[in-house]
Amino acid sequence: MKYRKKPVIIEAFQMTAARKESNIDWPEWLHRAWNKSNNEEGALFGIATEGMHIRTLEGVHIVSDSDYIIQGVKGELYPCKPDIFEMTYEKVEL
Repeated sequence: MKYRKKPVIIEAFQMTAARKESNIDWPEWLHRAWNKSNNEEGALFGIATEGMHIRTLEGVHIVSDSDYIIQGVKGELYPCKPDIFEMTYEKVEL
């Protein structure tokens, strides 16, 4: 059987090196993730020698430069590589 992904609207933010240095343009949901405890699901946190990480349902994932951070339909956060993001999502105007 084949399936098509249902169209859902998600929030996403592309994390660049400059945006890691300054969080001035981060959306509110990303600020909330940054202020969570590192052990809490949905936490966004930095490790000095390893960079930025997200604690997801599947474990801790590294956020590389240019990765998108996606807030899913249930508020969950996860990183997505730019090429996969471009193939999977399109910008919507609300």
